Amino acid sequence: MTASQLSSPQASADRVPPLESGDALSEPLRERLTRPEFERRYAAAAVTKAELIEGVVYVASPLGFQQHAEPHSRLDTWLGTYVAFTPGTRSGIEPTVRLDLDNEPQPDIVLMVDEAAGGQARLSEDGYLEGSPELVIEIAASSAAIDLGDKKQVYRRNGVAEYLVWQVFENKIDWYALTDGDYQLLPVDGGVICSRRFPGLWLAVAAMLRGEMAEVLTVLQAGLNSPEHAAFVAPAKQLPK
Repeated sequence: MTASQLSSPQASADRVPPLESGDALSEPLRERLTRPEFERRYAAAAVTKAELIEGVVYVASPLGFQQHAEPHSRLDTWLGTYVAFTPGTRSGIEPTVRLDLDNEPQPDIVLMVDEAAGGQARLSEDGYLEGSPELVIEIAASSAAIDLGDKKQVYRRNGVAEYLVWQVFENKIDWYALTDGDYQLLPVDGGVICSRRFPGLWLAVAAMLRGEMAEVLTVLQAGLNSPEHAAFVAPAKQLPK
């Protein structure tokens, strides 16, 4: 393309504007977008992870191993084991989730009830999630303010039943359940947090933080053997394969 073509009005109209982070603390960089415009720019951008939160774009920074990749792997092992023994559930890593016109996050992990089993999220014709997964997990290595601020409110407003945030630098895991329209921390009983939405999904918090996955999976197996889990999966076992 020639220089004259680049400067023509038609060429300017055809070019897709770049996708850039708009930090809420830096007003000149903030750009509020609708979801369709965000998707148009995301498709043309040379980035692997970007989110639209309350109309503001957030492009992910490079991710460290200990700060993100390793916690991500531990959580995925835990959830993947649960899904393997829980018909009617599905999990996914970093899916694009179309929540509403101002919000299209890309959570680190989601756990959802399959649409056929009565779940509130569904797959669109182009393969993206639409609606609210029942459990969203974020690893807040360097974005705790976003994950525990705007994102938390967006998930609450859109009816995400449970929200788990691993705050890596603080070495803590907070697990919230939507109760009367607001998020309340789930109780820790004997070092274990038990999901309300997904019976049998039990988390040994200290073991997860230390990376002692054998203990994490042992506690999870106890949850999978519980009467509550058996009652939860019974209807899904009757669904057609």
